[in-house]
Amino acid sequence: MISRKDVEHIAELADIGLAPEEVEEFTHQFNLILDYFEILDQLPAEGGWTRTDTEDLNVMREDLVVPSLPQHEAIMNASAREDGFIKAPRVM
Repeated sequence: MISRKDVEHIAELADIGLAPEEVEEFTHQFNLILDYFEILDQLPAEGGWTRTDTEDLNVMREDLVVPSLPQHEAIMNASAREDGFIKAPRVM
């Protein structure tokens, strides 16, 4: 079980500032995740799929070609445009 103190420590290590209500929310979410792992730990380890079971299985979907926005519509809301493209500030 993850405690409030654990979440505060993790946030400090990650250099993330959390408000008190966020600490409570993250504590709850971390514990839900750990509960799911406990459920997975109860599944039998034998009888599952092996690599040879999936060698002939294509899990990728076929690419579908669909029309996209015309360029002028895609950049219509950009604050800065140049030669038909979105202009972004220089980054050094």
